[in-house]
Amino acid sequence: MIDWPWPTLAGVAATIVVGYTVYGMSGFGANIVAMPILAQLLPLRDAGPMLAIFDICTGTLLLARWHRHLDWREIARLLPWLLIGIAGGVQALARVDERWLLLALGAFVLGYSAWSLLRRANPRPLATAWAMPAGLIGGAVTALYGTGGPIYTIYLARRLPDKTALRSTIGGVILGNALIRIALYHHAGFYDRPGLVALALAMLPCAFIGLWLGGRLHLRAQPRRALNAVWSLLLLAGLGLLWRGFHAA
Repeated sequence: MIDWPWPTLAGVAATIVVGYTVYGMSGFGANIVAMPILAQLLPLRDAGPMLAIFDICTGTLLLARWHRHLDWREIARLLPWLLIGIAGGVQALARVDERWLLLALGAFVLGYSAWSLLRRANPRPLATAWAMPAGLIGGAVTALYGTGGPIYTIYLARRLPDKTALRSTIGGVILGNALIRIALYHHAGFYDRPGLVALALAMLPCAFIGLWLGGRLHLRAQPRRALNAVWSLLLLAGLGLLWRGFHAA
């Protein structure tokens, strides 16, 4: 049973459409766009597990088309560190006061948005040793907020020059860690929260609508200009999260 007020549900639906429109355009970014806003509408312990369900459904849909381009060597380098990072992040989500989680998320969103606006077009390649911090930090951030995709993207974009292989491999990593997260969230009891699974199923069509819109825009719009507008808006969302965290009881 869904017992959230209708204005909240409308805000959640619109946020999911926008987040997965970005995902459809770029191959990543759904959760980094959606989570800062969802965290102001829903408890973090509801938003993260809900996004994991969307990641599995949309990731499966995309990989059905792009799975032949996966780079399994890069996935194998990230996987063990992802497992450790996700396990630690789930424990923190279950035990740490939400105020501190909101502050950390706000700082992360501000930092990543600023970096996305200012980064150079052609960054240098990274050594394989960077798989460990990328996996640990990305796994922990994903478990806490569902927003580890940008961290994997930073690493993989400097490892895979082919855009098709990059998009496919990012999608594979996001799908794999979503499966792990759902198992750990279920073990921690997050899906026992009243109405959460019903809310996720009710909002799933919004994710698919966003994915379709993003695919259409990918063919027509200039992705870099559109994403710069998103990152600018996220600077404001990050400030809102910090404000909420500082004023939380």
